Amino acid sequence: MSGVYRSLCTWLAAACLVATALHARAGDEPVRPPQTVRLAWMGDVMLADGPGRLIAKGGDPFKPFAARLKQADVRIANLECVIASTGKAIDKPWTFRAHPRVLPLLKRHVDVVSVANNHSGDFGKPAFAEMLRRLQRAQLPYAGGGHTLREAHSPVIIERKGVKIALLAYDEFFPRVFEAGDALPGVAWSEDEQVAFDIRQARTQADIVIPFMHWGQEHEPQANARQRELARLMIDAGADAVVGAHPHVVQDTEVYRGKPIIYSLGNFVFDGFSSTENNTGWVLWMDVTRQGVSAWHVEEAHIDRQGTPHPGKNAR
Repeated sequence: MSGVYRSLCTWLAAACLVATALHARAGDEPVRPPQTVRLAWMGDVMLADGPGRLIAKGGDPFKPFAARLKQADVRIANLECVIASTGKAIDKPWTFRAHPRVLPLLKRHVDVVSVANNHSGDFGKPAFAEMLRRLQRAQLPYAGGGHTLREAHSPVIIERKGVKIALLAYDEFFPRVFEAGDALPGVAWSEDEQVAFDIRQARTQADIVIPFMHWGQEHEPQANARQRELARLMIDAGADAVVGAHPHVVQDTEVYRGKPIIYSLGNFVFDGFSSTENNTGWVLWMDVTRQGVSAWHVEEAHIDRQGTPHPGKNAR
């Protein structure tokens, strides 16, 4: 009986040694599933005109989507106006300047804004620089613009759940006078070689790199050849996805080399349009891990006459 007992003890000891060796090879920390970060992307957010008047009265154009947006870890929007109290409107058909009172509300619903668009410079470079200062004081990060050319082309890096996400933004729609200079405030202009360089640089700083583009032909439901060519170039350079806005309508989507391209999210907070197409936008829900985009889908937003979006029937 004692011999059997000794044999059993010897077997258990050996098993423990094997288990200990396996644990040592696996590392001290137990294997955990990858952390998933949920991003919510909004298209054009314009807080002057109708939305601005609503905010001045104590209203909130984000309210119908507020509870849904809180489900995201990072909320990103294209800020399609300048937020400033100074400046003079330049000579162009439409100019948008929002009162600084909109900033606290914007920060409540949005975590990062793109300022790379054709309305950021509507009231001149001094107003644009004022907006950047106000965004900085409000601790609301921005991409696609800066006080200098270098800042405009630098990524905003957001970290959630241990995942570092680099956001870049570029404008492809004139006037190019809005572009940043070596020592002049402005937006990041989209030039292929520079965009590819920026993406490669961002890859050295973050797990995920996504450019937010302001491009395409207004009111066209299909992306054009230039958009498709540039989207592929960006993914070939190392982008994990490409997201776009500007046409004021949603556009088609595709997957290239396993990575999603959403050409246009359309409008989100915006008034002044009469057609159903212009008043139907998308919220893009995107899950990312350190390995890339793991899932994504779009949700319709139906915009009323005041420029307020409301969740569509396909809300999840």
